[in-house]
Amino acid sequence: MKKAVAFFMILVFFIGGGYVVVNFWPYIFAKTIQGEVMKVERLIEPVAVLTEQNQPSDKIFSFAVAIKDRHTGEIFTASTEDRQWAAVQGEGLCAKAKFFPYPPWNFQKSGTYFGARLLGLWSCKDQKSQ
Repeated sequence: MKKAVAFFMILVFFIGGGYVVVNFWPYIFAKTIQGEVMKVERLIEPVAVLTEQNQPSDKIFSFAVAIKDRHTGEIFTASTEDRQWAAVQGEGLCAKAKFFPYPPWNFQKSGTYFGARLLGLWSCKDQKSQ
């Protein structure tokens, strides 16, 4: 009986662990990037993009983001619908952002990032360690 209970507990543990990894993959393996903002591009110009309920579409707030990591020099890119990126205008800005990866079982997008979340923004000239 002890073996059956132990086996059941181990099975529950592995199933629960698998569930957590599958559902929270982007959050578990997110990268925090800090460096110069290379480009923030609005994907759709905000001209009368309305949904069926006459509400603005979330697509208005879609951005493509590129940040050059100050430690490695690698440029990380992501698509995002975080409205904070609309405030990132002009050159000479540095940012701290969290990049969420697509899971490896999403074959078309594996190895790329979505949902870049802006955590901090400052002038690169000031270059205070954020």
